[in-house]
Amino acid sequence: MGAASNAVRREPWNKGKLVGQKAPFKLKDIWALRVRLQMEARVRELALFNLAIDSKLRGCDLVGLKVRDVCHGDQVAARAIVVQHKTQRPGQFEITPAARDAVQALIKLAGLKPEDFLFPSRLHDSPHLGTRQYARILGHWVDELGLDRADYGTHSLRRTKATLIYRRTKNLRAVQLLLGHSKLESTVRYLGIEVDDALEISEQTEI
Repeated sequence: MGAASNAVRREPWNKGKLVGQKAPFKLKDIWALRVRLQMEARVRELALFNLAIDSKLRGCDLVGLKVRDVCHGDQVAARAIVVQHKTQRPGQFEITPAARDAVQALIKLAGLKPEDFLFPSRLHDSPHLGTRQYARILGHWVDELGLDRADYGTHSLRRTKATLIYRRTKNLRAVQLLLGHSKLESTVRYLGIEVDDALEISEQTEI
């Protein structure tokens, strides 16, 4: 019985499919949460949120940032570059004024040095914020916005600015570079733009 069942190899139901792709945040949600974090002086969360959107980094790369990765001397840089864990390719990103201010405030408040992790963990067994901790924080943000947790994840923040850039410019190559994808096809799948564009064209076509 065991041998027979082992002989039957079932193909995973989700093989080759994009399952559970998380939605990007809308502009109104970004501003609503940003204002809430500012008003409640949640310095660490504001820096994490703003930098997650600007950097378009995967969660593992975001939580692993060190102060020296985003600073030139004692000032937060306008641009930064890090080697991505998944691809081992360098990824460059902008840090907008709002994010620079938030990160600068965090560094000052926590007394961080260049060699320190930008987001130290509050748990003793981890030197920096873990991806699970990051996901839990994001879950609370989603709750505060009154959204459905099932629709959002840490990749939502990675996708948010990239999606907005594509919708405004239709420049796939630029988005590919910003996300650090080696293939344009990966960017197309990641943004789900073929479906979105097809629906947009369909909506504009009256019969």
